[in-house]
Amino acid sequence: MKNKVAVYRKEHFNAAHRLHNPMWDEARNNSVFGKCNNPNFHGHNYELIVKVTGVPDAVTGYVYDMKLLSDLIKENVLERFDHKNLNLDTLEFKQLNPTAENIVVLIYNILREKIETAFELKVRLYETERNFVEYPAN
Repeated sequence: MKNKVAVYRKEHFNAAHRLHNPMWDEARNNSVFGKCNNPNFHGHNYELIVKVTGVPDAVTGYVYDMKLLSDLIKENVLERFDHKNLNLDTLEFKQLNPTAENIVVLIYNILREKIETAFELKVRLYETERNFVEYPAN
């Protein structure tokens, strides 16, 4: 078996959101989501790290063309979410609470459709410097 190598692409985007469950009253939303339930929204400077793992190509030496990975992220994630209000400006979060957990799974699913299954894919999303999520978790 050939040795696998992981390559990473780091990107950045800004987005606003509100964590809110419309089936709950304001008291419960405030209790569960706190400041993140602000009716006027709040924003984050998200850091996105995409990890692709595979065996380097014998001819190019690449695991995955980093320019292609960069373009995939820009076209499919950054253009969709950067400088957007996730609750109001995106179809994906009209019915889905835009928690970091839901955002990272969505980004993974978007990229998984574009990256061949021969490559392992993992997505990490920093909502703040100290809070981040990763999918898949294993």
